[in-house]
Amino acid sequence: MHGPGLPPQQGPQPSSGGVVALRVLFTLLSVLSCGFLAWATMLRLAIVTRKPRDWKLLVATGVAEMVWLALTAVDPTPDNTGWQGTSGAIGTIGTGVAVGVYFLVTDIRHGEAARPAPPAHWYPAQPAPYAPPPQDQQTRPSFGYPNAPQVPQQAPAPAPPTPPRIGQVRAELDELSELLRKQPPPTPPHHEGTGR
Repeated sequence: MHGPGLPPQQGPQPSSGGVVALRVLFTLLSVLSCGFLAWATMLRLAIVTRKPRDWKLLVATGVAEMVWLALTAVDPTPDNTGWQGTSGAIGTIGTGVAVGVYFLVTDIRHGEAARPAPPAHWYPAQPAPYAPPPQDQQTRPSFGYPNAPQVPQQAPAPAPPTPPRIGQVRAELDELSELLRKQPPPTPPHHEGTGR
C-alpha cells in the first residue's frame, strides 16, 4: 500500500477578511488619531515584516512625533496659532497620513510575497540530444578476434520527476481502489411480481 501522500507545503493561511480588517484598523488608528498613534501602526508593521528598515522607520516616527509635540508645546500664543503650533499640527497630521499610506503599501506587498506561488505548468523533460562518440578513441586488442565496432554507451535518460501533487493524487486513488476492492458487491434489488 502506498504512503499517505505528501503533506501540504504551507500551514493554513489567515483568512483574507481578517487581514483586511487589521489593515483598515491600523490605517485608521494612524489617520484618525491625527498621527499621535502612528507609532503603533509602525510597530505592527515592523513586527509583521521583521525588516530592519521598518524598525528604523518606527524609531523615526517616534522621534518625529516628539518633535511635533515639542513644537506645539513651545508655541507662545495662548491658542497655539503661532508658527510653532501650526508646524507641529501639520507635522503630526502629515506623519499620520504618511505612516498610514506606507503601512498599506508595505503590508499589501508583504502579504502578496508571503502567498504561495501558483503551481507551475508541468512539462515532461526533453530527452538529451544524441552525441556522436569521440573519434580519437584508442582501440584495444580483442584477444585474437577482430575489433568489434564500439557502440557508444549512453546512460538512459532520467525519467522526468513527477510533480508532488500528482504523486499525492496517485496515492489517494490507490487507497480508494483498495477500499472498493474490499467491499462486497452490491446485490440487485429483488422485485416481486415481475416474473424475473
